[in-house]
Amino acid sequence: MQFSAPTTRITDKWLFAITVVFVVALLVLFTSSELQQPKQYFWPAVQVLNNQQYDDTLDAVLYAPESAWQEETNPLNAGLSGEPVWIRFILPVTQIDQQTTYIDIGYPLLDSIDVWVQYGNKTDHSYSGDALPFNQREHKYHGFLFPLEDYPGAVNVVMRVQSSSVVKVPVKIWQQQAFWEYVSNTNLVMGLFFGLLLAMALSNLFFFFTTRTLTFIFYTGYVICLGLTLATLHGFAYKYLWPEQPWFQSKAISLFASTTLIFAVVFSASLLEISNYSKRLATTFSGLAGAFGVIAASALFLDYAVSIRIFLVLLTITVFLIMGVAMWLARKKVSIAGYYALAWGALLVSAFTASLDNLDIVNISIPSQYLLVYGATIEVLMLAFILAISYSRQRDFMLSAKEDALEKEREAVRAKQALIELQQSTQDELEYKVGERTLELEIALRELSEANRELEKLNTIDPLTGIRNRRHFDKRLQAEGRRSRREQTPLALAMVDIDHFKSVNDQHGHSAGDACIQHVATILQQQLKRLSDDVCRYGGEEFGLILPNTDTAGAQQLLEAMRAEIEANPCQIDGTSISLTISAGVASGIIAFGDEETSLLKTADERLYQAKQTGRNRVVAEQ
Repeated sequence: MQFSAPTTRITDKWLFAITVVFVVALLVLFTSSELQQPKQYFWPAVQVLNNQQYDDTLDAVLYAPESAWQEETNPLNAGLSGEPVWIRFILPVTQIDQQTTYIDIGYPLLDSIDVWVQYGNKTDHSYSGDALPFNQREHKYHGFLFPLEDYPGAVNVVMRVQSSSVVKVPVKIWQQQAFWEYVSNTNLVMGLFFGLLLAMALSNLFFFFTTRTLTFIFYTGYVICLGLTLATLHGFAYKYLWPEQPWFQSKAISLFASTTLIFAVVFSASLLEISNYSKRLATTFSGLAGAFGVIAASALFLDYAVSIRIFLVLLTITVFLIMGVAMWLARKKVSIAGYYALAWGALLVSAFTASLDNLDIVNISIPSQYLLVYGATIEVLMLAFILAISYSRQRDFMLSAKEDALEKEREAVRAKQALIELQQSTQDELEYKVGERTLELEIALRELSEANRELEKLNTIDPLTGIRNRRHFDKRLQAEGRRSRREQTPLALAMVDIDHFKSVNDQHGHSAGDACIQHVATILQQQLKRLSDDVCRYGGEEFGLILPNTDTAGAQQLLEAMRAEIEANPCQIDGTSISLTISAGVASGIIAFGDEETSLLKTADERLYQAKQTGRNRVVAEQ
């Protein structure tokens, strides 16, 4: 099912609103359930030594006048002082159960904590802090835990706290069973939270490898660094990741908070596509990312108080810049920018509030570290929704682009097919025209050939007699000579002449002479029985005969029959009968070399002359 763009935007708004309401309701439910539970701990009333004229020793502090002690709100926040802070409180016997009781300092970033518990003349001393390796702690608790034994009366507790970071001392008194139930529940909630961050990191890493979009890898880096920052802030990182590295623990907050902001800035620039709207803003974002990179690098050797102050200044600038840009783009109808501003607002406001609380500028009832967890939970889930929208739109865009590409490909295929059909049609038409033209040419060639043959025939036909002429005789003589030589068969030639033809012209005229020549030619032609035999008018009243595959006797017999037929059938002209006779010379042989047929013809001609000399009206075949 496909939706129009307005419908899609309305659907996204409703889904985003439902997500926000669900997350906030869940956190409110969790917080209210915590508040409604019976208090299994209490906050003791604390006093802080505010006169710095006393030596930094337990004896000097114990003998300080009461005027030097000042009531303070618990949890105490002394800010980034760097100086040791002395705290005392009294636990009445009514507040100490028969079972083991714990003093819980719920801020894991304190460098050193000395605790003295006084009862009567007895003083018990305990020491902890993240300046020591975590494995040296008596209780493997992510905060700081000091047990109170079963005292018969009230006890006086004196604490000395010093840290390069914020000196924040939330002091709680727990019963043993209630405390470990609280720890179990806290570990469960924090486990779910960090599991959520891990799931988001892995899912976005998967999206990066499937889409090759840098936005996903930027967000993955952001989620991982945010998780490490909060894990350090809550003491879980020191407990599970680097328990033997107190030096790194002292630098971890500055390092991971700065790297978190590096990825936050580049992720924001990539997701919102800042470079498409303002090159100057894109340069500003790059500069901020570089500045946080410098802070991250310098955090390893700079004092915590210095680096964290620089970080907070840049954080403030970044908060206002990102939120301002997001709202600016939202006014430009960039729908995802509005969701982005709300998502980041939850985390950035909580982080900013927690930072002010840590600096003792403001004082809130919710522990700052848990405030960050709430803000991060809201932000991560909202951004997950935003990324889902972005991925869905990207997928829809890719599918649409793919469909457009497929449609263009189909159009190209159709165009190609049409071109092929056109080419085929053109080719068919061309082939048809070529065929027609070829047929016309073939017909023309046949007609031309026939015309040539007819012309050749006309050129080789004697116009008077209608038989072949001298030209044909010469060509046929050469051809039959080659055949005789090739096949070794005899070739017979005969030369025939009409006797006393001059007297016929003189007595009857030339027209009568022509009629006599025609009469003789007709009889000679009629006497030939084989298609291969040929008679030609050689010239005047003289005729030549070509008789292939015929020996001398066969030729002589044929010529005798011709002579007798002519003698027996006079030529009739206008009622006048003109008697005619012929003389013939015959020669036959197998042609052995190239021009022997010419010699054979000469022999036949000589025998014709012999026939004339010996009385005419005869055939001479031998000398």
